[in-house]
Amino acid sequence: MEWYKNLAKDKKFHRAFGVYGICVQNSKLLVVNKNGGPYINRYDLPGGSLEDNESLETGIKREFLEETGFEVEVVNKIGVADFMVSSDWRGLTDVHHIAVYYFVKQTGGSITEPLQFEGQDSLGADWVSAEEVSEENASPIVLKAFEWLKTNELGLYADYYFEWKVKKNKECILTEL
Repeated sequence: MEWYKNLAKDKKFHRAFGVYGICVQNSKLLVVNKNGGPYINRYDLPGGSLEDNESLETGIKREFLEETGFEVEVVNKIGVADFMVSSDWRGLTDVHHIAVYYFVKQTGGSITEPLQFEGQDSLGADWVSAEEVSEENASPIVLKAFEWLKTNELGLYADYYFEWKVKKNKECILTEL
């Protein structure tokens, strides 16, 4: 509620909706190196926006293949989380990001460099541990995934990032693990 009390009349939101997969192997989470959007130059979960007439399940499978090279099976739908991110994105002042989380397992493929096309915002995938991520190098989506892995809960309320910094350089991403 405090968020709404502090909202100025000049705030303009971009609403983003996407599906994201949590894939874990050897206690590490599969992430992508983001090449666009307000999470550029940070780790993000594989996933993203749906294409026209695409189901959530079809979308997560397509996104994983495009961004990581993995074929995945959806194990279960975890739930939904939303994030209010103060960010100058697309000429607007803030982003309201709604994320549907799935737990997935790899059934085929291997990490490959993603084909670059219009709309592709992944530069490739990495495995990271909870100790390797922070608000400085990871999206709120990734931070929430690690929270879920620890607590088995996404929480009921939105997460607020009032002073989000869009990273203009690649120095914030760990390039070698």
